[in-house]
Amino acid sequence: MEIFGIPMSAMLGQLLLGLVNGSFYAMLSLGLAVIFGLLNVINFAHGALYMMGAFLAWMGLNYFGINYWIMLIVAPLLVGIFGIIIEKTMLQWLYRLDHLYGLLLTFGITLMLEGVFRSFYGVSGQPFTVPSQLAGATDLGFMILPNYRAWVVFASIMVCLVTWFIIEKTRLGAYLRAGTENPKMVEAFGVNVPLMVTLTYGFGVALAGFAGVLAAPVLQVSPLMGSNLIIVVFAVVVIGGMGSILGSILTGLGLGVIEGMTKVFYPELSATVVFIIMAIVLLIRPAGLFGREK
Repeated sequence: MEIFGIPMSAMLGQLLLGLVNGSFYAMLSLGLAVIFGLLNVINFAHGALYMMGAFLAWMGLNYFGINYWIMLIVAPLLVGIFGIIIEKTMLQWLYRLDHLYGLLLTFGITLMLEGVFRSFYGVSGQPFTVPSQLAGATDLGFMILPNYRAWVVFASIMVCLVTWFIIEKTRLGAYLRAGTENPKMVEAFGVNVPLMVTLTYGFGVALAGFAGVLAAPVLQVSPLMGSNLIIVVFAVVVIGGMGSILGSILTGLGLGVIEGMTKVFYPELSATVVFIIMAIVLLIRPAGLFGREK
């Protein structure tokens, strides 16, 4: 069966690829939205921390023989701890300053992290084997579904939905939101706001580390893998609305699909379609699709 002269199997394959890319966009933009929405920090180091998560998984497997499933938990925890150190030693002094200072600091951290990993591993990618439990593919009749890519989409969506539920629907999330708007009032209820802020930043960057581990078997693990993705992810955050949790999730998945379909119908436009959509959205709704107008 063909649509506009294009085989259905090719379209479904690109749709799946778009969902996989969209899953990474959603995970990374969710972490950025959590950090910006709750801490008011533009975290440009997010891409480097995503790369760090992938490299930690690769090092755990190749140096210590630790399998993928364990590193799927350990690597995000290590990235989160590293993020907490960054927040406690550097970022906490910038909260009352202009956004530009946080952006410049995290950009500098990005350059340092990329430089360190590049000095040890160069710029060529390191292969990461798909875990044996998810190797191969499933024949659905109308398409061949690679098992690992299906896992990436499922795991990403589940983590995104759990994060959204915690922040928007629980008491903890209410404390987080209130703590950024009126920390004195929240402290009056016995909540340690500085600790809560630190843990929030750690959680946000742990999401990037989790996405990095998921991406490791799909992409080659490279020091530049984060910088190649972070600009698109920032565009996703802007389109969804800065600080909007649900906007980041839906926009990330949606733009991944649009990008994948563009590769089928007009491949030359696939690299820029996200930025074209961003320009159109900003002209119509400057706060983003899900952002709040001030």
